[in-house]
Amino acid sequence: MSALKLATYNINGIRTRLPVLLQWLAKEQPDIVCLQELKAVDADFPVAELRKAGYGSLWHGQRSWNGVAILARDGMPLESRRGLPGDPEDTQSRYLEAAVHGVLVGCLYLPNGNPQPGPKFDYKLAWFDRLITHAATLCNAGIPAVLAGDFNVVPTDADIYNPKSWRKDALLQPESRARYTKLLSQGWLDSLRHLHPDEPMFTFWDYFRQHWQRDAGLRIDHLLLNPELAPRLQSAGVDRWVRGLEGTSDHAPTWITFTGYAVPASDD
Repeated sequence: MSALKLATYNINGIRTRLPVLLQWLAKEQPDIVCLQELKAVDADFPVAELRKAGYGSLWHGQRSWNGVAILARDGMPLESRRGLPGDPEDTQSRYLEAAVHGVLVGCLYLPNGNPQPGPKFDYKLAWFDRLITHAATLCNAGIPAVLAGDFNVVPTDADIYNPKSWRKDALLQPESRARYTKLLSQGWLDSLRHLHPDEPMFTFWDYFRQHWQRDAGLRIDHLLLNPELAPRLQSAGVDRWVRGLEGTSDHAPTWITFTGYAVPASDD
């Protein structure tokens, strides 16, 4: 059976980073892509440019902040949900769900939560609780499913270059980590950690204090697989080279490959 490559990438502004995104897509050719932090309204999403690159797109934008998208190589995502259920007054564009190449894909951008304590951290925890509730239905759906995105959680101290200066950050708080653990306990597999148990596998290096140059990174972008998809996991990694490009995001694309589903034939 053919292998599929699924990647998640916090693009940190899709219009500004579009050349980087297109360069990465051309080189790595992932079959399914989850994007976060579009920072663009729906009308400004580069659907034509992505179509020319061979990708069908589904997006949920928002001016200046947030925004998520799902891309399908040689195909079109079939939307199943727009927005995380549980709070009809929440208008932030942080969750999008679609069927793509035989897999149910939940693309998410979990709130950062800083500064904490405070209302932003409260929102982060409330959003996380809603995600846990919804994720249970996906985990037990009996079909292959993945939750992919920027979770804004450093699961353990092994997932950060040095936790000392980050102890007060929302990404490392016990409440954030406890919710991530609770999510995994439903039956989700943390694919990167599963295949790389003893490596940091950083996915984010902020722009300050030479963090990229010093490899002072964090692992906050995750791909979680439900019990139907987990046995088909083949490989996982981080496209670190993208983080080194000029004008790039502070995240690097994070990916997995899995077997058992046919990849649509390319027109090339």
